[in-house]
Amino acid sequence: MLSLISALLVAQSSAPEQPEVIVQPQEVRSLDGQLDNVMVFNSNSPEVVQTEGILLSTFPATDKAIPTAHLDQSLTGRFDVFAHHIAKATAPDDLKTLYMGIVLHNPSQDSVRVNVLQGASYLSQPDAPFGELDSYLLNPIGSIYAGPGDRATDDVLRGKRQGSWPAQIEIPAGESRMLLNVPIPVKELDPPINGRSTLARLRSSGPIYAASLAMFAPNNAEGEERAPTLAEWEKLLKEGKLAGPRDKAPTPPQQTGPLAYGRVAGVAKGSVWRAQLSDADSKGYKLKIPAVGKAYSYVLSSVDRGTFGTQQIQSAPIIARYPDTAYAAHGNYGIQYSLSLPLHNPTDQTQKVAITLQTPIKNDQSQGNLQFFQPPAEQVFFRGTVRARYQDDQGRARTRYVHLVQHRGEQAKPLVEMELDSQDIRLVQIDFIYPPDSTPPQVLTVQTQE
Repeated sequence: MLSLISALLVAQSSAPEQPEVIVQPQEVRSLDGQLDNVMVFNSNSPEVVQTEGILLSTFPATDKAIPTAHLDQSLTGRFDVFAHHIAKATAPDDLKTLYMGIVLHNPSQDSVRVNVLQGASYLSQPDAPFGELDSYLLNPIGSIYAGPGDRATDDVLRGKRQGSWPAQIEIPAGESRMLLNVPIPVKELDPPINGRSTLARLRSSGPIYAASLAMFAPNNAEGEERAPTLAEWEKLLKEGKLAGPRDKAPTPPQQTGPLAYGRVAGVAKGSVWRAQLSDADSKGYKLKIPAVGKAYSYVLSSVDRGTFGTQQIQSAPIIARYPDTAYAAHGNYGIQYSLSLPLHNPTDQTQKVAITLQTPIKNDQSQGNLQFFQPPAEQVFFRGTVRARYQDDQGRARTRYVHLVQHRGEQAKPLVEMELDSQDIRLVQIDFIYPPDSTPPQVLTVQTQE
């Protein structure tokens, strides 16, 4: 699920020696809790856009030239917008700027107000280039990122609304307004390829329809590129077909053989996965730490054939989609995990506990272990910021943001380490938004150190 941009940045070299596989015996648990019911406008197919057209439309098919390009799914109340697309020149001399527009339409007879709670949109170049970073960096002010998805999800996690976003959009009855009208330029880039990631949390006072669209920049009277107008976007929405080239179609659910997850273009259900991780007999109040030298892990962002034996697929279901796009939001890009761990030390001695986000080797077998590479593989499978809130050993409330870069099969350093006194209960809260350009699944591991 690595994007084309991140794949292009993997160094080309001769095949390295096969790494050693480290087997870590431990329990792997399914994740408590579930996704909420917030709808997510999820525009990620085609990932690479080279022909103009409709990326995702929830509009009705009425009066549209290509009825099958419209999913007829209204959005109201709280909903999210996620979009992740790449522009790539088709020829060295074809360096037109691709614009992405997101149109909101009010079909009702009353004015509708859309509040932008949080929102961010970044380009790969120059906003958030993919660069090499250390695997573990404290990120207190959000200045560390690699890639536009990493940067956008970090902003939203911190509750930010980027300066270019309005706080509110008033949409008169029967009219449309632009939520976003932004370029993805490739001129003067080598290679001529660029990407943009967008994530926004919205609240609408009434039902609306939304569409993400791709159009090459029109020229003004002087022959210079300009941004498309609302009228031009509305014309494309009414007369256009689906943008291309189309991505590889997904494997139907339950079908055996080779698996293609596909890319998402549809309305998914679920914006936040909330969980109180606790022992079954504690009524949600306690999570017993493992024995000294032992660990257990909770699977994160698990996908079909990647559940570490738990058989729990966390991918958000899609309630409206195109036939050649994913059946579920594999990877849960843009979805927040909000996990509470009321750690309990039931022993009569102080214990040192560590909580770690890890990227083990993907499998679907119940083996009573996790497997890692030593050294980790070359491919980056996770790059993003994780927030940990807890009380430290001196009783002080701590909030720390840690930027992680994890390669396939990486065990990683702990997010939090603490000493729990005998019979002590201490709450740890872990939050992150699963960033685009990452590859699931991961795990959250609790270990009692020797």
